[in-house]
Amino acid sequence: MSTAQNKELARRLYEEVLNKGDLDAIDDMFVEEYDEHDPLPGQGTGRQGARDRFTALKTGMDPHFTLEDIIAEGDKVVVRWTNNGTNVGEFAGMPATGRSYSIAGIDIYRVQDGKFAEHWHVVDMLGHMVQLGFISPPGGQKA
Repeated sequence: MSTAQNKELARRLYEEVLNKGDLDAIDDMFVEEYDEHDPLPGQGTGRQGARDRFTALKTGMDPHFTLEDIIAEGDKVVVRWTNNGTNVGEFAGMPATGRSYSIAGIDIYRVQDGKFAEHWHVVDMLGHMVQLGFISPPGGQKA
């Protein structure tokens, strides 16, 4: 696969799966033995684990991802994004708060034979948890 094709695969993931909720597209985008290096609590392994992850995100956070950058080299694709959403359902064992959030993150994927094979990420979890009201901001300020 070319770097342009890898970038298009990443774009499809965010637009079709995460923003539009087409979870059936996961079967075409992920290898069966997909390796998630930063799983959510309770997330399984393989392609089914990816389906579990994106289902939890869609049902718990109602996210909308804006792609800021997509960079590809060799078999790796890096996506820098902003995620705006609302905590509409249980997520990672925490109850829905109904609060909105805006966070930034970076995902790194390894692509194998035109499908995602591995994933790593960095996400502003502190900002996310403060905005949702699960933890107090540093210094005791109110969120």
